[in-house]
Amino acid sequence: MTGPTPAAMPATLVHAWSHEALFSKAQRFVQQMYAHPADDWRFGLWSAFALELLARASLAKISPCLLADSKDWNNIYFALGFSPTAKKFVPRSIDVSAAFARLREILPAFTPELEGFSVLHMAKRNEDVHTGLLPFDSVAPTTWLPTFYDVCNVLMTSLGESLELLLGSEQATTAMQMISARKDDAAKSVLKSVAAHKTVWEAKSTEEKERLTRQASVWAARHDGHRAICPSCGSDSILTGAPIAAPLRSLDGDTIVEMQQYLPARFECLACKLKISGLAQLAATGLDSTYKATYTYDAMEYYAPDDPFDGYEPDNNEP
Repeated sequence: MTGPTPAAMPATLVHAWSHEALFSKAQRFVQQMYAHPADDWRFGLWSAFALELLARASLAKISPCLLADSKDWNNIYFALGFSPTAKKFVPRSIDVSAAFARLREILPAFTPELEGFSVLHMAKRNEDVHTGLLPFDSVAPTTWLPTFYDVCNVLMTSLGESLELLLGSEQATTAMQMISARKDDAAKSVLKSVAAHKTVWEAKSTEEKERLTRQASVWAARHDGHRAICPSCGSDSILTGAPIAAPLRSLDGDTIVEMQQYLPARFECLACKLKISGLAQLAATGLDSTYKATYTYDAMEYYAPDDPFDGYEPDNNEP
């Protein structure tokens, strides 16, 4: 029996989309970042370059195929370690915003809050590289650096490594202190907001509070998400978040029951108008517990193939 031809064999060299290669490049960018003071525009720009490579490394650790642009199957073939024979082939990976979206779906700790920061950080990088704007000249490092370190710590954990491997011992210690301080500040901020909304609520008349509480209860019952009790006014409110595990499915007669577990990311109360965003702030108010949602589907509809003509008007052109 003969083996596969050389053209069909995976490449033996370090793959351009391997997590090792991507992480090594992220380390190089971090070195360039620390070659400048934290308030220098180059510090911010190199941090953005490093963040993208670290995010891609985190996906590649699961599988380089998660980086492949699926519009051309050759990209997936390349991600598997083979050399596509298509003419003029240049491997194409997904956009960084798509990489962040996939990480948010895959990693429970990569919350929508951290995803949002990452996308905005990439937007600043794009402005710096492709326009005449100077986005990193106008922001103080204290406004973004703690969150940047928080994202890096989550991604390094997903790689099975410590933040020290990316930043170095001394810088990693400082980074962890900034992450802790950021969460403490978030807690202090949200508790002040909760207290302020509670004061306003208590000043309302009994009739108005009862009316608003009824409205909030109806709204929460109709709104997608998990019902929770508002820490300011005690009304029914809503938590929304992102799934953190594959759904569990069971068959009950002709009905498929699907249970999905979520990590909360946002809170909203219609009665007193309190809004909380971010897992750190939710944790400070005791609203950070995971929750479950149950969905039911008709078994025949669930497994039926998609109708390619769904949504089209009937063709009544018969003679």
